[in-house]
Formats: sequence, C-alpha cells, structure tokens
Amino acid sequence: MIEKVIMAEHAGFCFGVRRAVNAISDSLSNNHDNREVWTIGLPIHNPQEVARLEALGLKVAKDADEVPSGAKVLIRAHGESLSVMENLKSRNIEVIDMTCPFVKKAQDMAANLSLENYYVILLGDKNHPEIKGILGHVADNKNAEVVADESEAEKVANHPKIALISQTTQREERLAKVAGILTRKSSELHVCNTICKATHERQQAAKELVRSNNVDGVILIGGKESANTGKLRDIIDSEGVSVLWIEEPEELEANSQWLNDKNMVGIAAGASTPEWLIDKVINNIAAKKVVKGV
Repeated sequence: MIEKVIMAEHAGFCFGVRRAVNAISDSLSNNHDNREVWTIGLPIHNPQEVARLEALGLKVAKDADEVPSGAKVLIRAHGESLSVMENLKSRNIEVIDMTCPFVKKAQDMAANLSLENYYVILLGDKNHPEIKGILGHVADNKNAEVVADESEAEKVANHPKIALISQTTQREERLAKVAGILTRKSSELHVCNTICKATHERQQAAKELVRSNNVDGVILIGGKESANTGKLRDIIDSEGVSVLWIEEPEELEANSQWLNDKNMVGIAAGASTPEWLIDKVINNIAAKKVVKGV
C-alpha cells in the first residue's frame, strides 16, 4: 500500500508547449472563417493531448506539402526550417508561428554563426523535429552536423571555428562534456547553452525528488516519444531509483506489482505532459497522502 505520493516541484507543460497548445485551442474554438487548422507533425509528443486537440478539429500533416492551400497552420513549439516556412507562405496559407522562444534563439544562433563561417555542431537527436528545424536555419548544411553524444563528438573533424548549439532538452552535463571534446578540435570554439530553463528546472526537480525524499520509486508521466521525458528517465535511473514510465493512468493496473512494492513514490512529468493527465494519474493511485511541489 502506498502511504505517500510526492510530486516534483516542476512538472508538466512548460511555457513554450502551453503557449502553443493554447494557440491551437483558441484557433479551433474561434475559427470564424471556417479555415482548416493544421500542424505539421504532432503538435506535442503526448498522444493523449494530441487526441484531445484532434477531437476539437485539429488536422495533423506529415509534411508541409500535405497542408492544403488557404488553410491555417500553427507552427509547433519545436519550430520549422526556413524552407518549410517559405513553402507555406507561398501557398496562401496563414502561418501562426508558435515556435518556443528558446528554440527560436537556437535557430537564430545557428543562422548567424554559420554566416560568420563557424562550423555548426548541433547536440541532439538528428531525427527530432527541433533539430531538423534548427539545421534548416544554417546558411549551408554542408557546414553543419548533428552529434548525439560524446562518442559522436569524438568523430568530428578539426575546423578553425566551431559553434556548438544544443537541443533545448539536452542535459547540461552532456553539453559540457561535448564542449570539452570539441575544444581539442578547433582553435576557436563558441558554445551556446540553448538548454531551456524549463528543461533545467524539471531535471533539477527530478534529482531533488529522489535525493531529498527517499522515495521507493518514481512514476514518470509523459509520451514515449518525448525527448525531455526520456532525459528525466535517464536522470532518475542514474540516481539508482526505479522508474515506472507511463503515458496514461490505465497503465497503473498493469503495473500493480510495481506499485504494491512501494510505500512512498514520487511523481515526475515531462514538459509536454498536460496537467489534466497528471491529475488523473494521481487520482488513480490509492495513497493516504499526496504532497505537491516538493
């Protein structure tokens, strides 16, 4: 029987995701001209919230070409490349740019530093839409590459000038290690710490949750495709604490044995996890006491 549930101090929607989701909801609710409302790719990496938005009328395109002329497109928090933005605007598509300000900062840095003849290294997942969008702002893609970790950074060739830009959801420890490797490969290294504040807060809150509360395990709530939620899992794992990563409360029943073995559990959630989903999970845990914001 779980005696106590402790909520991480920072969990759930970050500013950029909340801003984008609110804009999508507003566009669907106040669509007076009856234009179709689209996003390119999933608006956030949380299937339950995406399903809610689709039920309101949102349409999700696989790529920009799928969006019909005359429609309305909301650019998700992950951002898009310059070529995608130009494609949309050339076809009489209303574009509402909800790129997260932290991602926009990374895009601008990639564009400006590439024009200053820096070889741009992006630290992150090459298949993630945020990284693809940032790469699409580099003046010449031949002067940029993506590395996922330290081992890939070791393979980077020497260049006179290197700029290191991070995916906003990376861990600061990894950014520091990759920067240390690249110092040996260039006489001029420009490091851009573009890890967003919300990511840092959630990562620190996850550490504090397991270090200060002696929890028996942590229930991590978030989409399995969410990069920032994955980083939280890695952090909790590294602290030697058992993690149960779920997307929705119905998964608790299938993991009843994990729950039965715990007296005190923590709750953490990624920046793309809506508060209503976190509340549903907490309400489905039979606990004597729930403490939030610890």
